[in-house]
Parts: sequence; structure tokens; C-alpha cells
Amino acid sequence: MPLTIYNTLTRSKQVFEPIEPGRVRMYVCGITAYNYFHVGNARVFVVFDVVRRYLLWLGYAVKYVQNFTDIDDKILKRAETEGSTMQEIADRYIAAYFEDADRLNVLRADVYPRATQSVGSIQQLIGELQACNCAYAAGGDVYYAVRQFPGYGKLSGRKLEEMQAGASGRVEVEDEDPKKKDPFDFALWKAAKPSEPAWDSPWGSGRPGWHIECSAMVRDNLGETIDIHAGGVDLTFPHHENEIAQSEAVTGKTLAQFWMHNGFVNLDGEKMSKSIGNIRLTRDVLNAYDAVAFRLFILQAHYRKPIDFTAEAIEAAASGWKTLQEAIALETVFAQLPEWTSDRTWIVDTTDAAALPRLSSMLSELDSSAVERFNQAMDDDFNTPIALSVLFELAKDLRREGNRLVHEGTVTVPVQHLQRQWQTLVSLAQVLGLAVSKTEAEGANSDRLMDADIEQLIEQRHAARRAKNFAEADRIRDALQAQGIALIDQPGGVTRWHRS
Repeated sequence: MPLTIYNTLTRSKQVFEPIEPGRVRMYVCGITAYNYFHVGNARVFVVFDVVRRYLLWLGYAVKYVQNFTDIDDKILKRAETEGSTMQEIADRYIAAYFEDADRLNVLRADVYPRATQSVGSIQQLIGELQACNCAYAAGGDVYYAVRQFPGYGKLSGRKLEEMQAGASGRVEVEDEDPKKKDPFDFALWKAAKPSEPAWDSPWGSGRPGWHIECSAMVRDNLGETIDIHAGGVDLTFPHHENEIAQSEAVTGKTLAQFWMHNGFVNLDGEKMSKSIGNIRLTRDVLNAYDAVAFRLFILQAHYRKPIDFTAEAIEAAASGWKTLQEAIALETVFAQLPEWTSDRTWIVDTTDAAALPRLSSMLSELDSSAVERFNQAMDDDFNTPIALSVLFELAKDLRREGNRLVHEGTVTVPVQHLQRQWQTLVSLAQVLGLAVSKTEAEGANSDRLMDADIEQLIEQRHAARRAKNFAEADRIRDALQAQGIALIDQPGGVTRWHRS
């Protein structure tokens, strides 16, 4: 089936066809750099990282842009509180973003534009909005005239007459400004205030409004019309609605073919909210739990549905990740089979977007049935819960055969089939950004005992037992066990082993 994506703009699933065949232009709203990002932000970054990875897996060339808002009232307030500067605060939390996003195995964007680096483009866009009578200056401020854009409300489905002015904290402050001609109008440019950073402009010294920043950065980095614009559901209105109004009023073109929004993260059954103080920072979660387990937790729910963050849910995800890790590490057990071919090329650098297309180039060596079911799930609006079930089925089959090999010395399926299943599990895990390290796949460190060394020690143990030197035999067994080698004595004097 073709890839279908739920489009917030049309409120329906649509077949995805990029503007330019084989190429995807994608923009994701990033952080406002005044604090560490919270688990709701983490969901945004993980969800759309997976969207990007899957598009790469399908063979698309993806240009992925994610902005940083580095001029904002919240940043300025923090700087004032700490006796610092706006730039110092923004730089600190942008650096922290990269630290935490890297731990979540989120691919680096191709471009990270900053609002402060885009002021010229922002001013140009505001000037164009004035030229088409969609914006007006008032006392050093410039406002967007919402009623001049007939399509306002088409993304959120709200009618202007039914909207409540002040749909977000950012707009609420602006609504009180008597310089506005209409309470629904919003600021494009704000006149300078004492002690705040400001830039010269045709309207006087000042700084950009929040919404205009993304419109300018999208056009600068991706063009007038892009394939996918994404972010959290809370950005649908007013931020993304305002982006559409700003951009399309000037260009007369559709800003984005597809608008994607992920659902909220609740905390112990309650919506996270700064007003009630139940925000959970991603950094704190990553210090308490395995980062890949947290990523798996996010992917276990469909991205458009709300998800409830609880300790039990994270622990369940950690158990699931351990299951996948154990199945991946069975490669060292299966390597004892003469027909097995050890091949580390299946372990790619999942932090490098350029490495991912190589996985899809090796499709002929994968389990076609599993890949087909995985792709069907992902083609259905990125249904990661169903896609993950394919990985767990592969892991279950591999673990069953691994146990049989360890305890009975044989497997019930062709080794080539096992190899395909293992390669498929590793590949699909990497498509979802579930990091598979070479160490995990090998099941031990690089200085581990070689197979021949193990066999030699087992023979020495047999010799000690024949000589009734049981203390020496036990010493060898314990030494092997200390290095993760489990011995299984079987009838007839045969000893099998595996790396635990």
C-alpha cells in the first residue's frame, strides 16, 4: 500500500506524494530556549525523527529543518532573573537540547535556523505583508490583520467569530494592547522595551513576534511550499494557523502539503501543565531510565493519540527493550552454527541520516514477510505500535530457537531463515531509531574470549574432571562464568556453552 498520512488540514488520511519526486522537505517546530525540554517536547522530537527515518528507509532524500526560538519573553525573563543575557540563556539551553536529543537517538537536523539569525528575512516578510494590506504599523509595533485573510481558521477548524481571543499565553498578553485594530490581530514586530535586545527596522527599534519567525525560516530554508510541517497538537492554534495566514497571504501558495501533529503526553493520568507545575523534564527521565526504553515507550502509542507517562509504563517499555536486546545478542549463540555468517555491516550508525538508506538497499537479504507487515503498519500513518509488534514477533522466534540451540544443541528451522530473521530485527529496530550497538549485537566486549579459547578451557575442565580434580574443574567453570560464558553439561560427557 502507498504511504498515507493524516493531514490536520484536511482532517483525513491522504496518500503522500512529495512535491518533487524522490525528495521531501520537512519542517518541525523546535524549542524555545529558556529551559530543558520536557517529555511532551521529547515526544515531538522522537515521533518526527521516526517519520524522517521511515522516509529515508523508503528511499526519499529528506531535508529536515528544525528551528530554535532564541528571542522570546520567557528567555528574557530568565535572563533578568539570573542576571544573564538572552544569548547566554539561549546558548545554554540549545546546547542542553543537543545533549538530551542525542541521548534519545534523535537524528541531527540538516539545518537549525535561529530566530535571531533570521531577522532580515523576518523584516522582509513583514514588509511584504504590509504591501498586500495584511499588516499595519501602530506605534512601533506591526500587527497582522487577521480578517484580511479569508482562509483564517482552516487548519484548526475554528471560525473567527467563535474563537476566544488569547488562545495561548503568548497571544493573551497581546490582546490587551489598545493599538490593535481587532482583538484577533497578532504581533509581527514588537517595539523595543528598555534593556531588551532590539534590532533596527523600518518601524523602529524592536524584535520579531513569535509566529512570523517560523514563516520566515521555512521560506529561507525550504521554499514557499513544503511537503510536511509538523509539531505538537498544541501548536495547531494559534501558531500554525498564524503561519499559514502569514505565508500564504504573501505567496498565494500552500505553505505545507501535509500538517502533522502529535498528541499530548499526560503525567499519571493528568495533562501536563506549567500552571499546575506537573512538568517532567526529559533530562530527569533520562537520568532515571534507559534512554532507548523511553524512546520505545513513546513509540508504543500511535503518535496522534495521547499517551500517559507513568513509572509502570516506562518500566514495561524497559522490559520490552530488554527482550529485543536479548534477541539481538543471540547472534553470538547462532554464530556457533557452521552455516551462520557473522556480518557487522547490519549494524549502522543510527545517529547518521546518511547511513540509513543503506539498510533499504539490502532488502533482498531480509525476511520479506516481516518487512511487508512492518511497512504496512508504517504506511498507515506511521502506526508504530503495530510496527513494533513485528519486531517482538521476530524476537520471540529468535529467542525460542536460541534456547533450543543452547539446551538441545539444535534448531528447528534452516539457519539461513534464522539469519534473515536476525538481520531483519536489527534493521527494523534501527529504522525506528532503537539504537543497536555493535557491543549489544556481539553480546560482549571486544576483549571477550574467542570461541576457540572457550573450547580449549572446556577441554581443560573435562581433563580435570577425568583426573578427579574437581576444584580445578570448578575454577575453570567459575572463570568462564565470570566472563559471561554459561556451561551446560549434557549426557555423554558433552558440554555446550553460550554467552549469557
